Amino acid sequence: MKWSWIVALAWLPALGMAQVSPSEDFGLLAHYPDARLVEETSLDNEERLYPVGAVRRIAGRLRMDGEVAVRGNLRGQTYRLPENHRGLEAFTRLRTDLVAGGGELLYWCEGRECGASNLWANEIFGQSRLYGPENQQGYLLVRLNGGTADSLVAMYAITRGNGRSYLHVEQMQAGRSLEEILPTPATLLRQLRDTDLLQFERLGAVRADWLQVLTRTLQQDSTLRVSLSGQAAPLWYEALIGQGVRTWKLELDEGDEPGLRIRRLR
Repeated sequence: MKWSWIVALAWLPALGMAQVSPSEDFGLLAHYPDARLVEETSLDNEERLYPVGAVRRIAGRLRMDGEVAVRGNLRGQTYRLPENHRGLEAFTRLRTDLVAGGGELLYWCEGRECGASNLWANEIFGQSRLYGPENQQGYLLVRLNGGTADSLVAMYAITRGNGRSYLHVEQMQAGRSLEEILPTPATLLRQLRDTDLLQFERLGAVRADWLQVLTRTLQQDSTLRVSLSGQAAPLWYEALIGQGVRTWKLELDEGDEPGLRIRRLR
């Protein structure tokens, strides 16, 4: 039975879309009405290893900087995008929609930093059509509705050397509760540079695991300056200073929002 990507994202109210019958012909969201579905998958009790870092082959073995292992019900679709539409264009629009709908980015890479495209195509997603120039690829892993939900979305986009662009999307509904998965520092830094804002409503108290991630995020860019606001901001300010973050990189702003907000200063 066909499974619609629109149905899969029915939880995302920001899209403002009605559900589509699984047997009905459809395009790829509102942005790509001429996208063509070329393959779809529906597997129960399937296990997946989703990378949270670059993929490469070393001494004949597939290597990842990090991974998330999950077993559950998998739904996947691959689209060929309309002519003159780049894979990263669709990737950016859908990433924005996912985050706006409450999804939490766990990993996000673009271009050569993702690693070898042939490994993403053949080893990770098992589709040779997804192979293309490494500077034309993008991948993300999102936890839907924040850090306590048990559903993940993985997305890979590519524009091949012949100009054809594809977008592959998988949604995995875990068979059991997932533990909290922290985003990578590189992903948080990329998100901060993209939107100028990180929001963590759940971080009402300083946590050692998150403190390590945020410290590494702020220390990756030697010129980065941010402001901290929210109810927990004073605690986080002191904790980050205690971890070695330079005082000139941080400002403490007023704000009564729950948790912590980090805003990039220009």
